[in-house]
Amino acid sequence: MLMVVLAQAAVAAAPQPGVISYPAAYFASFRPANAMEMVERVPGFSFDDGEDVRGYAGAAGNVLIDGQRPASKSDNLEDVLRRLPAGRIDHLELIRGGAPGIDMQGKSVVVNVVRKSGGGFQGLAAVATNYVIDDGRTGPSLRLEGSGEKEGRKWELGLRAGYGFDEGAGDGPRVILAPGGQMLTQAQVESAGGGGQSTLTGAYETPLLGGRLRINGRAALNEFNFREQTTFRLPAGAVERDQWGDDTREFELGGQFNQALNARAKLATVVLVRRENNRFGETFRDEDTTLFSLKQRTAETIASSVLQYRQSDKLSWEAGAEGALNALTSDTDYAENGVVLPLPAANVRVEERRGEVFGEINWKALKAWSLEAALRQEASRITSTGDVTLAKTLYFTKPRLSVTWDAGRKTQVRARVEREVGQLDFDDFVASTDFNTGGGVKAGNPDLNPQQAWVGEIALEQRFWGKGALVLTLRHSELKDVIDRAPVFISGGEVFDAPANIGKGVQDEFGVSLDLPLDRLGVAGALLRGEATWRDSSVTDPTTRSQREISGLQPLSWQAHFTHDLPRWRTNWGVDVYGAWRETSYRFDEVSITKLKTYIVGFVEWKPRSDISVRTEISNLGERGIRNTRYVYDGPRGAAGLRHADDRDIQFGRMIHLRVRKTFGA
Repeated sequence: MLMVVLAQAAVAAAPQPGVISYPAAYFASFRPANAMEMVERVPGFSFDDGEDVRGYAGAAGNVLIDGQRPASKSDNLEDVLRRLPAGRIDHLELIRGGAPGIDMQGKSVVVNVVRKSGGGFQGLAAVATNYVIDDGRTGPSLRLEGSGEKEGRKWELGLRAGYGFDEGAGDGPRVILAPGGQMLTQAQVESAGGGGQSTLTGAYETPLLGGRLRINGRAALNEFNFREQTTFRLPAGAVERDQWGDDTREFELGGQFNQALNARAKLATVVLVRRENNRFGETFRDEDTTLFSLKQRTAETIASSVLQYRQSDKLSWEAGAEGALNALTSDTDYAENGVVLPLPAANVRVEERRGEVFGEINWKALKAWSLEAALRQEASRITSTGDVTLAKTLYFTKPRLSVTWDAGRKTQVRARVEREVGQLDFDDFVASTDFNTGGGVKAGNPDLNPQQAWVGEIALEQRFWGKGALVLTLRHSELKDVIDRAPVFISGGEVFDAPANIGKGVQDEFGVSLDLPLDRLGVAGALLRGEATWRDSSVTDPTTRSQREISGLQPLSWQAHFTHDLPRWRTNWGVDVYGAWRETSYRFDEVSITKLKTYIVGFVEWKPRSDISVRTEISNLGERGIRNTRYVYDGPRGAAGLRHADDRDIQFGRMIHLRVRKTFGA
């Protein structure tokens, strides 16, 4: 009961319109270990880890730490928050629609994690293991972390190492059917995948020249291996084998300097250097032997600076600039039965020089109304050498206008109009493979333009019962230069599938987010959270010239989470459900439909002491699998008939996860 009173007091004690403050006591009933576990319990908030894109501004997530985003990209936001002990958190602020002096990172809603000042050493040690029930595989993991503060200087160290499994691999039937339904092929697929990951992180923060300097670093090694064997019953005796490995080494060093220029103005500067080396090798054997190898080296250097000025409690503005230098070097080899075959964009070096300037204003026009307006100007120069030689310069103007109306103490309406410009994916520039699902070789295409969209969005937020919140969001996007798939013709008449700009399109989304506390329904300490998004899209197919949906876009995605806190027994338990989804991909001679079934996780976490927790999970309770159906044509779709349908239904069994965690310090 005390926690409910504190929670309701926290909601009522908003420091200003649009900002709700949640003290650490609000989260005490379930004994969180870190900031991420607290963020997950903020009503009406859906966590966004950020985008995996080049540059700094466009990669932002929707959580700040002491009003700033972390000066890191490869170290994802969730990991950063999980390394921040709950004992160091003073309170969390839910900021909706903007607030003077807060960089919203282009988001409509953010959470600001506010740390306590002072404090000594805090540490964490955790060991865990994953056990695959079907075949007995075991994947152990280890996590060690420490942080401390003395005389205004802070330090952090973290080590994570473990082995994980590919839950998209498993065993199941495969059939190939003729257009009339006749069985052409019947087989059994056996596959398994897994790999190890090791990550070392560190940070040091100190006063400097009247401001604060924070330096952070990250080094990571990822190794993944996959094997698959398909044994045919029809025709009998035939066997296909596919085996590949993917090794990646990453390094990042970043620095952030924050300085208050006076009582109203502050300057934040970020410098980042990232390097990544990747090696991929695949061998596919049926009647023939196909070898594919890919070596990639990527480099990124970023400098970003933002000046923030708080003119009054109602008006603030900021201006900034960012520059980035990106490079990709890719070497690809492809051979069948020892004969080397050419691929489009097999060996290329791509460089991008990119700059952006922006200005933004946040104005609390009236007590219940706020306005945020921003204008960004982006320019980039992309050059490619090797198999594809090109050079082009791109300019994009990106305005944004958002309005927030506090219609009542518990009701808020948010609207925005924005021109969004996507980032080119360097992986689209080079060749890749998809042998194990029959996709074969996919060509690369460095001559792409970023996808652009004019986006209109309106959201309605309604709060109730202290911890309850309902958010409805409607979004419409007018797309230009949509990036999808199209045929590429090379000398000798061979045709490959490649990424391409296919023209204009539209996309509509409707989202629902619900936080439903069950105390008033008779289940004290229980909470039901869920979110769902419906999507509809339309583009012109470059092969058939007819309308279809955008490749890889899920028409429906949803998830639901039930948690029940039992403070008397120092336990919480729950069920996480990740809904089934479907996505369709279109190639010039193929339509591929992938369906993932509903994934269910049940867990119990016992905290016998404030510094010890034991968590047990059973994953994939419904033993969901992944199904891939390929409709393969004799030539370009629309001009050639259907050759066959290739259907694979792969199942992955249940898995048990056990973790023991011990924290140290205050």
